[in-house]
Amino acid sequence: MTLATDHLTIVDHPLIQHKLTIMREKDTSTASFRRLLREISHLLAYEVTRDLPLTTKVIETPLAEIEAPTLAGKKMALISILRAGNGLMEGILDLIPAARVGFVGLYRDEETLQPVQYYFKVPETLEDRLVIVVDPMLATGNSSAAAVDLLKKAGATDIRFLCLLAAPEGVERMKAAHPDVPVVTAALDERLNEQGYIVPGLGDAGDRMFGTR
Repeated sequence: MTLATDHLTIVDHPLIQHKLTIMREKDTSTASFRRLLREISHLLAYEVTRDLPLTTKVIETPLAEIEAPTLAGKKMALISILRAGNGLMEGILDLIPAARVGFVGLYRDEETLQPVQYYFKVPETLEDRLVIVVDPMLATGNSSAAAVDLLKKAGATDIRFLCLLAAPEGVERMKAAHPDVPVVTAALDERLNEQGYIVPGLGDAGDRMFGTR
């Protein structure tokens, strides 16, 4: 089952929810966390690409010539918000290996909770591509909104945001800053704590992915 509004889609698939529960457990190993994130990203990719435009081309099967469906337009662009976004991005690339890839480097100032940019490298002609921005956590929404700001300045017009977990505060921040950017997530959690972390959440996704806790 998929729960959707105009701005937010929660992919409530049993396999996703089961794997997410294991990821939330504090004793789940780094190796298991990485593997589960990659597996969930495969499932989330189906939802975020559900309405990709199609065209047709004539091909020959071993038995006949047919007009068969194929993806239309330029290759999509996957944009990872470093560093944790790479876990989702790699899983999506398993399914869409021809996608172009870009990176936005942002870190959160722990006092102000505001994003600080340190890197930006994205594919050309973003205005002609579907752009999928990936980051496991949509917490305050400040980094996510800043990343989308940068991508729009680079020409992107068709943008979607994909995350593993979202907080209500982050969803509202994204909706206010970028109402034209739909958010797809596996779960909408309760709230943020005073440090800006999602509760109940799963901790720092980057630290758990790379073993830097």
